[in-house]
Amino acid sequence: PDLNYPNEIPHNEKLLSLKYESLDYDNSENQLFLEEERRINHAAFRTVEIKRWVICAMIGILTGLVACFIDIVVENLAGLKYRVVKDNIDKFTEKGGLSFSLLLWATLNASVVMVGSVIVAFIECPSAAAHGIPAALAMCPVSFAVLQTLVIKVCGVILSVVGGLAVGKEGPMIHSGAVIAAGISQGRSTSLKRDFKIFEYFRRDTEKRDFVSAGAAAGVSAAFGAPVGGVLFSLEEGASFWNQFLTWRIFFASMISTFTLNSVLSVYHGNAWDLSSPGLINFGRFDNEKMGYTIQEIPIFIFMGVVGGILGALFNALNYWLTMFRIRYIHRPCLQVIEAMLVAAVTAAVGFVMIYCSRDCQPIQGSTVTYPLQLFCADGEYNSMATAFFNTPEKSVVNLFHDPPGSYNPMTLGMFTLMYFFLACWTYGLTVSAGVFIPSLLIGAAWGRLFGISLSYLTKGSIWADPGKYALMGAAAQLGGIVRMTLSLTVIMMEATGNVTYGFPIMLVLMTAKIVGDYFVEGLYDMHIQLQSVPFLHWEAPVTSHSLTAREVMSTPVTCLRRIERVGTVVDILSDTSSNHNGFPVVESNPDATQVAGLRGLILRSQLIVLLKHKVFVERANLSLVQRRLKLKDFRDAYPRFPPIQSIHVSQDERECMIDLSEFMNPSPYTVPQVMPGGPAVPAPSELQLGAGLPWGHGWAAEASPCWPGMSQPTRPRSALQEASLPRVFKLFRALGLRHLVVVDNRNEVSSQGHWAPHAGTFPPSAAWAPRGDAAGVPRLSLLAMVGPYVVPSPRRWWAWSPARISPGTGWGRKDWRSSRWRRRDVSGPRLL
Repeated sequence: PDLNYPNEIPHNEKLLSLKYESLDYDNSENQLFLEEERRINHAAFRTVEIKRWVICAMIGILTGLVACFIDIVVENLAGLKYRVVKDNIDKFTEKGGLSFSLLLWATLNASVVMVGSVIVAFIECPSAAAHGIPAALAMCPVSFAVLQTLVIKVCGVILSVVGGLAVGKEGPMIHSGAVIAAGISQGRSTSLKRDFKIFEYFRRDTEKRDFVSAGAAAGVSAAFGAPVGGVLFSLEEGASFWNQFLTWRIFFASMISTFTLNSVLSVYHGNAWDLSSPGLINFGRFDNEKMGYTIQEIPIFIFMGVVGGILGALFNALNYWLTMFRIRYIHRPCLQVIEAMLVAAVTAAVGFVMIYCSRDCQPIQGSTVTYPLQLFCADGEYNSMATAFFNTPEKSVVNLFHDPPGSYNPMTLGMFTLMYFFLACWTYGLTVSAGVFIPSLLIGAAWGRLFGISLSYLTKGSIWADPGKYALMGAAAQLGGIVRMTLSLTVIMMEATGNVTYGFPIMLVLMTAKIVGDYFVEGLYDMHIQLQSVPFLHWEAPVTSHSLTAREVMSTPVTCLRRIERVGTVVDILSDTSSNHNGFPVVESNPDATQVAGLRGLILRSQLIVLLKHKVFVERANLSLVQRRLKLKDFRDAYPRFPPIQSIHVSQDERECMIDLSEFMNPSPYTVPQVMPGGPAVPAPSELQLGAGLPWGHGWAAEASPCWPGMSQPTRPRSALQEASLPRVFKLFRALGLRHLVVVDNRNEVSSQGHWAPHAGTFPPSAAWAPRGDAAGVPRLSLLAMVGPYVVPSPRRWWAWSPARISPGTGWGRKDWRSSRWRRRDVSGPRLL
């Protein structure tokens, strides 16, 4: 059943969506671009390709070194903390006064986590919070502030793990690798204001996208020692574009990353030539002879996948409501820090109480426990509950996989699973740098081992009912039920365990967990992408959207520019705070007022900003003069942080100058026909007012006068089958990686423009349902309103803010995927329906 998601979301989520901007994956093939490409010979192209491989190698090396730094620092600081707490507990166990030990443990945790939370909350780096994977998957530009984000991410994850939170350090490595890739590929540091004059050719969104995919793969490879798993992770989750050459480069970066980490950690552990540390976590090898599986175990694995899917769905649903509560009530930085400290203290208190109440004592002889806590156990014994809390989560997972049978009491595992499940759910989403991979594996390993113990008891000690094997399957099922990855996670688990024998059982539990989990709610990453108001373009159009056409989702008016435009008009359009346009159709002025100006190209806001900054215009009285020529380098130097229009001074005299956009606009933008050939013609308006009126606001159709205020012709009926359908428009945006799509009629006259204002790859689940037209008629120039923000909490039902305002008295639309009908109701003001 669907969750009962709220009808409205807080206002701050609406504001948050305004921070996201689309990336331009389609190169603007203007005159400058073509001239540069024609000057490059075969040798230069080979040099560019070599530089790509060099950048991938640098990404792998730096990602591996960052992973080494995190692992070494965490190991030493966490070890110091656990030794201090253990010695204190041992001391007061004999003398009495264990409450002081509890206070010490909680204080240490809260103090360390406080520092990690402060640097995230008060430095205003939201992309460094949590593991950052949703932002990396959505390719959010705000998540790649490079140096600042990387430093905060590394320090934050160290402090989070040392602070004893139910987190892992592997998840943030994916975001760290992506951030490193985004910075290295640009050959400069915008934070340090240093330009190294290298890799200038790659200063564009298309190249950055590919390198970020390589960085994410390198992060997975460093985290789990899984280079192939890293490639598959980028393919399954990270990359919106893929080809064979990109596969090779991503695999190269992953290979270099795991080799770098392996080499450095082997030297650190005193085994310089051993290379026995391929990743931050090594699950250890399983004995294939003793721990094989038989055909009768396959239904058992399927059942474990069902359990993992249900528990994963429960985890995601609880975390969704908790995140909504945080958005509404815990949005101030000081409150976020207090909550993080509270969770750290409660985690320590829960661990202490469970250790204190547990009487599960095991012999120390032959044990691999790092910090054996005796507490109330006899001499020569240790408290097994303490092994889960007096270790980093990674070591606790390995212990559950490989400790011999009888090392844990079933009551101990049951209580630990229950408490750690809720602690991990509470922890995820705090204003700290942390990941969910290892907590998920630890929860699954605990209940999986409990399941194996139960099977061993029911089958009277059968050899095949090994607790370690079922701990591995439970870990895979739980992680798959939460994050819903299948292909990449299978290979990651196989590479991390060094075992191919369990490949099929792992596939089985992961697929089952995904199918079961998807029935209830979405995966954790998709859910948090939506909670962060990041509109995200999925692979396929909604199944019931074929009845919609491009015309039905257009809103008016669209703002166009003439090929030769007045500077003041350009400045006014760019300065309009109610608009967030980033692309403008360029049309040719037609002296005949009865004819509509045809589309000549498309120019971006960033290009206009650079032109105004460099004063590329001439006086109106001297149009015969040649305006200043720019090179493509001038645009790359401003990339990616183009200055705001408010920082560019344009005098009153300069406002009357004229700017020629011919050599800077893209003369061949992608278009889609509003009426297919053979459809009825659209009546031409009597007048075209270029630059008149201000462009529509972010996601909302401004109720300004249309571009043709004198038009009053009624709308002629059109056949929906003769127009571009919404799924076709969807596929164009998704397959080509477009940011703007101009809708034209049969005569190549601009009818509307579609664009993704919030973020690249953003397409609402059904687009805006905004039938065009009112008493004044239907303007020819209009805007395809396919921008967010929106929220899709469940795969079975979507909820969306309509980006365009429907004509008065019609209200807003809501679509239930279990019905093919649209329902409308009268409301006032924007709502989430």
